[in-house]
Amino acid sequence: MLSLLEISGSINMIGYALATLGPALGVAWIFASVINGTARQPEARGAMMGTAWIGFAVVEALAIIAIALAFVLGNN
Repeated sequence: MLSLLEISGSINMIGYALATLGPALGVAWIFASVINGTARQPEARGAMMGTAWIGFAVVEALAIIAIALAFVLGNN
C-alpha cells in the first residue's frame, strides 16, 4: 500500500481536471440559452449566435490559460 509521500505526480493536474467543469458548464449554458432564445424568438437567431460565439471563445480561452498554468506550475 502506498503512503501519501510515495505517490508521484502533479496535484496541479487534478486541480485542472476539476477546473474543466467550469468551462464545460459555461459552454453548455451559453448554447442552451441560444437554443431557448431561438425557440422563443426565431428572428433574433443571428444576433444571439454572434454573441454566443464570442462567449464561447472567452470561456475556452480561460480553459486554455488554466491548462497552461497547470503545466507551468507543475514543473516547480
